[in-house]
Amino acid sequence: MNIGLFSDTFVPEINGVATSVNSLFTLLKKYGHNCYVITTGDESKVTFKDNVLRIPGLELKGLYGYRASFVYNADAFKIIGSLKLDVIHINTEFGIGQFGFLVANKLELPIVYTYHTMYEDYTYYATKGYFDRFSKWVIREYARSDIDRSTELIAPSQKTLNYLRSIGVKKYINIVPTGFDFTRFTNLKNDNPKVLELKEKYGLVGKKVLICLGRVAKEKSFDVILKNYKNYLDRYPENDSIILFVGAGPQLDELKELVKTLNIDKRVVFTGKVPVDETQYYYHCSDLFLSASVSETQGLTFMEAMASYVPILCRFDNNLVGIIENNVTGFFFMEDEEFIEKLHFIMNLSTEKLNDVKLGAFKAIDKFSEKNFHDNIMIVYERAIRRNW
Repeated sequence: MNIGLFSDTFVPEINGVATSVNSLFTLLKKYGHNCYVITTGDESKVTFKDNVLRIPGLELKGLYGYRASFVYNADAFKIIGSLKLDVIHINTEFGIGQFGFLVANKLELPIVYTYHTMYEDYTYYATKGYFDRFSKWVIREYARSDIDRSTELIAPSQKTLNYLRSIGVKKYINIVPTGFDFTRFTNLKNDNPKVLELKEKYGLVGKKVLICLGRVAKEKSFDVILKNYKNYLDRYPENDSIILFVGAGPQLDELKELVKTLNIDKRVVFTGKVPVDETQYYYHCSDLFLSASVSETQGLTFMEAMASYVPILCRFDNNLVGIIENNVTGFFFMEDEEFIEKLHFIMNLSTEKLNDVKLGAFKAIDKFSEKNFHDNIMIVYERAIRRNW
């Protein structure tokens, strides 16, 4: 099958959508399909290399470095027309996403649309708190408009499906969780030379390492982790823990200042941005993964941690039901006090109990295997093509 994946973001950018689209791109090629990514680029002209078509885009520095492109590019359209696509799969809603709708209309192709991002969690980047209710209404209208133009609709999780129903979407929704190749996480050993090098570099040797990994932004609630960690240290000062913050983003400087204010700068290390294909080394430096985010649509970093045999302590979110079973494959907290006591509990678990949790977590992510992902996505593609006849 000839498939075009349209996305405003793609690797080497580090975010959930870029990673999901790259996983699908790699998977479809592995199964023998002719797959192409249409995305933004930093050059002044259209480039087409290794099945990735990049259209010039303007960097939005206030939004994680995403790039915005125009909704139409004649040179790109000419190249796309030569690919003889069977289906267009749109993964984002803006420049490249709208270009995908235009291309599909002109070439009379079926559209599969995945709603990846809960944009209502991000309105403050544009509104700064003003007209927030109005901006959320605009987002809902915009989403419904795109959905109405699609042939088939995908939600990566039950949480996303529930949101779409709550804003009035009536169309049939396919739940297709993104599948991933976790090999680089599962096959790595903790005594890998790169892992040992990182432990030396960041002063982690002999420490209980608590990792926070991902885009450093307000909706990830990393401030909740830091404030609760400060309270944990005040209550249980006799421990050898340290937080390893891996990633960059618009809130990084703010969090660094918070660490100083809380007087825990000797207990927190910031790595800054790291290559996306090296994150496995940072997981394997760690003893526990921490998250307070409730803005995830699927929770890729949670699954990466589980694949790396790193236990998870995270704030409860409906999106994680079916992935994490509390006190069995990971640990939930609801309130600040519960975080403190759960962290203390985990830090004092026996090696045998921790190993049981790690093994259970590893088995729990089997449903996100590449084969399941491929089989489910092909059902959607084939149905879209039939509906377009």
